[in-house]
Amino acid sequence: MDSRRLTQRSMAFVLAGGRGSRLKELTDRRVKPAVYFGGKARIIDFALSNAMNSGIRKMALATQYKAHSLIRHCQRGWNFFRAERNEFLDIMPASQRMGGEAWYRGTADAVTQNIDIIDDYDIDYIVILAGDHIYKMDYELMLRQHVETKADVTVGCLTVPRAEATAFGVMATDAKGQITDFLEKPADPPGTPDDPEVALASMGIYVFSYPFLRDLLLRDADDTNSSHDFGHDLIPAIVKNGKAVAHRFDDSCVRDEGAPTYWKDVGTVDAFWQANIDLTNFTPDLDLWDRKWPVWTYSESVPPAKFIHDERDRRGMAISSMVSGGCIISGTEVRNSLLFTQVHTNSYAVLDHAVVLPRVVVNRSARLRKVVIDSGVEIPEGLVVGEDPVEDAKFFRVSEKGTTLITAPMVEKWLAAQ
Repeated sequence: MDSRRLTQRSMAFVLAGGRGSRLKELTDRRVKPAVYFGGKARIIDFALSNAMNSGIRKMALATQYKAHSLIRHCQRGWNFFRAERNEFLDIMPASQRMGGEAWYRGTADAVTQNIDIIDDYDIDYIVILAGDHIYKMDYELMLRQHVETKADVTVGCLTVPRAEATAFGVMATDAKGQITDFLEKPADPPGTPDDPEVALASMGIYVFSYPFLRDLLLRDADDTNSSHDFGHDLIPAIVKNGKAVAHRFDDSCVRDEGAPTYWKDVGTVDAFWQANIDLTNFTPDLDLWDRKWPVWTYSESVPPAKFIHDERDRRGMAISSMVSGGCIISGTEVRNSLLFTQVHTNSYAVLDHAVVLPRVVVNRSARLRKVVIDSGVEIPEGLVVGEDPVEDAKFFRVSEKGTTLITAPMVEKWLAAQ
């Protein structure tokens, strides 16, 4: 048997083509995996960093909608692979490679259309990943379970309360972890054999032997009744006719001893705001400071953050906040906020529970509470958001839970009304 780590004989295929429409205007110009997160990174960096830290050096990224920002980020931040060491990140835009007129028709079809490229990778296993979740996971442990159980597919699963599992694809398993049924967003999710109060929800992470998956994909491509999707077609078919095994995220989540598992789908404006604000907690559940399992990303060459002015009501300060490089906090009060790279704020302004994406300018006397500000926005002098949701909703997007999203076109609309 090959003595190398299984990740050395594997590739990661990252699905990053979805529209991400629930993030509203945040995905008007970029696909969801390209959305900024955590002060410096993008959402895609978590799946890629997990693969990198696990030991996988062959990666492919399938893109489709609004992909330019994502492709540019990967070219800048993930260009350190060396082909002479047989390592790489291949970007695979939908390009009608199969001779027809179809773009990627589903998650499985995104892999099928690139089979000829994957064949050249000389791999034994393939790890299929979603590119739009925030988590830390060692894929080597999942690969080991896949080999030891001789599964046809191993499915990464979250352990969630049954009441929350109605929004997921849910796995019913036997006592050995073999999946006996796959239910898409069930009204009454099945519990687990060891705890009937929790359910196993699919993470959209799958491990296959590549020869097995290759054959399966080619047969699926000829099936006119298939939607060519892993979750809707391939996984249920294997559950019915083969051996599908559940891998619990708890068993491979990378975290400090005693810390909770961390996995987030930041697919709504509220979830995106909350996950970023959570990072400002005294001890956040997601450890971005972990040097043993770092989040790799593109690091801009910018100067350190600077805080200026020390007068009453005009003090450059940040409390319980994260402030990235290149920021200038000039006479602004920043509280419980996360500021990305090169944010410039001016005197007498207040930022409270604000998530501010890169290159934003906040002009004098603006007061912004519980907001997400898109990149490149210039906040007008004296703009007040977060104190009157009815007034805010006339110009900006106010979410169900009271988070206000501010984009450049919305600001233009507000200015035109003044």
